[in-house]
Amino acid sequence: MSNQISIPQVGAPDPEMKNSPIAEETDEDYDVIQQTALSEAVCYFNNTAYEHNSRVCTGNELLRCKHGLWLREGSCDPDNP
Repeated sequence: MSNQISIPQVGAPDPEMKNSPIAEETDEDYDVIQQTALSEAVCYFNNTAYEHNSRVCTGNELLRCKHGLWLREGSCDPDNP
């Protein structure tokens, strides 16, 4: 998909660096995670800040920043979107 070419590939989250939580809206504890993350205006991935609605690829997983929380949005694999 051509729109995914411009999405940065950020690698795997490094536990030694600042990373915002990754969740799905269907997660059982999503509301708790969301309340914790809402104080953040940006999402962090390996100490890099990303604005609200930014998208990144970590491996083949597509993430979207939503007010300090990474939401799983699908695949970054162009052969398996």
